[in-house]
Amino acid sequence: MASNNDNPADPFKKALAEATKVMANDPDLSITYTVDPSGVSGDTMRLPQVSRRMTREEVLIARGTADALAMHRKFHDDGTHSRYVPQGDMARDLYEAMETARCEAMGARDMPGTAGNIDAKIGNDALRKGFDQIKVAADAPLATAAGYLIRHLATGRDLPSGAQNVMNLWKGFIEEQAGGTLENVDDLLDDQAAFAKLSRKIIQDLGYGDQLGDDPDDLDEDAQDDAEESGEEDQDPDSSGQDEDSEESDEASPEQSQEEQQDAAQAEVSMDDSADQEMGEEAEMPEGEAPLEPPQPQPISDADPNYQVYATQFDEEVRAEDLAEPVELERLRAYLDQQLEPLKGAVSRLANKLQRRLQAQQNRSWEFDLEEGILDAGRLARVVANPTTPLSFKVEKDTEFRDTIVTLLLDNSGSMRGRPISIAAICADVLARTLERCNVKVEILGFTTRAWKGGQSREAWLNAGREQQPGRLNDLRHIIYKSADSPWRRARPNLGLMMKEGLLKENIDGEALEWAHRRMAGRPEARKILMVISDGAPVDDSTLSVNPANYLEKHLRDVIAMVEKRRAVELLAIGIGHDVTRYYERAVTITDVEQLAGAMTEQLAALFDSDPRARARVMGMRRVV
Repeated sequence: MASNNDNPADPFKKALAEATKVMANDPDLSITYTVDPSGVSGDTMRLPQVSRRMTREEVLIARGTADALAMHRKFHDDGTHSRYVPQGDMARDLYEAMETARCEAMGARDMPGTAGNIDAKIGNDALRKGFDQIKVAADAPLATAAGYLIRHLATGRDLPSGAQNVMNLWKGFIEEQAGGTLENVDDLLDDQAAFAKLSRKIIQDLGYGDQLGDDPDDLDEDAQDDAEESGEEDQDPDSSGQDEDSEESDEASPEQSQEEQQDAAQAEVSMDDSADQEMGEEAEMPEGEAPLEPPQPQPISDADPNYQVYATQFDEEVRAEDLAEPVELERLRAYLDQQLEPLKGAVSRLANKLQRRLQAQQNRSWEFDLEEGILDAGRLARVVANPTTPLSFKVEKDTEFRDTIVTLLLDNSGSMRGRPISIAAICADVLARTLERCNVKVEILGFTTRAWKGGQSREAWLNAGREQQPGRLNDLRHIIYKSADSPWRRARPNLGLMMKEGLLKENIDGEALEWAHRRMAGRPEARKILMVISDGAPVDDSTLSVNPANYLEKHLRDVIAMVEKRRAVELLAIGIGHDVTRYYERAVTITDVEQLAGAMTEQLAALFDSDPRARARVMGMRRVV
């Protein structure tokens, strides 16, 4: 006889796990059920948690997720995938979405029972992301729409309503640009390499060919040709002078960048007077195709194509633990704790207040008097008193904010030195610990420059002849203090790095914000919150001395506008003694650094408030969105 503590969902979980291993053709696969995002890491597959009540929706989503991941495990080869993966972000998103659609279409063809389950998963994801509410294509993700269209064409199945809406918004454009290429989708599902080449052709048709990078098949042919030429040279050491010139040219070409090779080719054509007419015709074609292709070359910034950077090879994205030895990090952390001992009590009280507000929403809440669900035992007395009274059922409401990530982007400029950076560090530490307890993932990032007055970028600019208006002229340093998937206890010493002498230098906010946004965009969480903490406008003396005075500030405004327009990330800011409300739509300015802890906790708590007017009131928003 089963005990009262037995979970009625356990038999279903066990059966689903065994079926998933069979479908994936991987008996060693480990299956876990968790509230964390679903996915596969090594030999472990994470599936959505199934509660004791086992609602129909939970069961369908678990089955659909398991089937989708199993099909990907069975039909996907990482080596082939990596060989053809594009370099640019948008092209990579398109490539990944189409490969996922291929695996799911293979499953629908070979195992028809998986199709309906995966439809349920797709429909749930689409509703959770608000795809059914989107009215214009610009607000819908092109990569997702392309994946949906591939699956629709390969299976002939209609999509759930939200997914169908996104696909329809982009379908006309995709078919207009890549209709001929799409005709071959059905024939190539079995061959991942051939399908990868087809995907790259579709990406090129859609106008993102510049993000594909080198064709790996061409590189193989070039390597084979080089090997053959090398063999011929070994056999004939007395080659002609013409061959030596060709060899020198071949040796020099790998050292040239793609842009340099293109410039050299254009210069060679321009010297040939007999080709002037042909060159004029070639120059007219890109103008007609310009609306369909991204700018050439690929811009440094997605927000402002005209934003220039003189040199990027000196920039670095670095983990905090790589900037100091473990012993030094522990020492700096101890110094931080000692310096802020009087403040920890106040910050902890605010953190506890935030945790109580979040956990209050995590407590179970129910909808009553339903026709199906869990039997409401508390209302059985009515049935006993009057047998004609129908049974009453209840259903537990979903927790709104579980699938959430919060990124704290901290200004690590020299003006933050002293008490501001100390309080920012300890607040980030306590908030990360608090949100982790509430199953909200937290990432802590910092931004500064590697040097004062320009660093190696400025030296290169001086040696090259002082080009006019070179763009950003300093070496960036973007620091990862805590990644979203790293537990707080492991990242705790890293925050002491902010106390390191000489770390805090200049602040180039626009590129830092775009970097943080790009990191968040690649996360699987449904809700993404980005909080920026800064004490001033972007300032870099090296850049501003040779560019317009508003160069960095304009870029920051452009990046903020891009983030707020895309609405994939909820952006808010706290200004320390600096009015950031003139930049950010949702922001608050504090005049005393002692107010930082309260401002951070209040803003985060407000974001999880179910009442939009309450959120607007605390956040200082100009309007309720």
